Amino acid sequence: MTNNSQTQQFSVSATSESETKTTVSARDFEFVVDEPAALGGTDDGPNPVEYVLGSLAGCLNVVAHVVADEYDFELHDIEIDLEGELDPAKFMGKRDDVRAGYQEITATITVDADADEATLEEWLAAVEERCPVSDNVQNETPLTVALEH
Repeated sequence: MTNNSQTQQFSVSATSESETKTTVSARDFEFVVDEPAALGGTDDGPNPVEYVLGSLAGCLNVVAHVVADEYDFELHDIEIDLEGELDPAKFMGKRDDVRAGYQEITATITVDADADEATLEEWLAAVEERCPVSDNVQNETPLTVALEH
């Protein structure tokens, strides 16, 4: 069997602007990651875990449209709401017995589409399975953090 799949590499570069504010460059784009004032930041942008939710929403949207085209139905409108809870105790160095990240993320996708319920259920399963960000959130991804000085 021939594998015609080609991998793509993505990268970002980030610069610390303060203890809480980071400027991130991705291709020809730049965005700010910051913490809200209540967490010591200047509230100049979403915080890192809000970007995780935003990334997941954006990815689900893209994959939803791709899969709808494959299933040959029109997706008139899609709304994606995500929420997650995390315990900041590990991040703050106060506890080791909890995860630093989200304990659970809930996604609610509301659609206006020309498809029956059975098709939409199958479509949704395919969207979740094929979404790269969903895959990274649901499965362990090896991470190497290297120090240069």
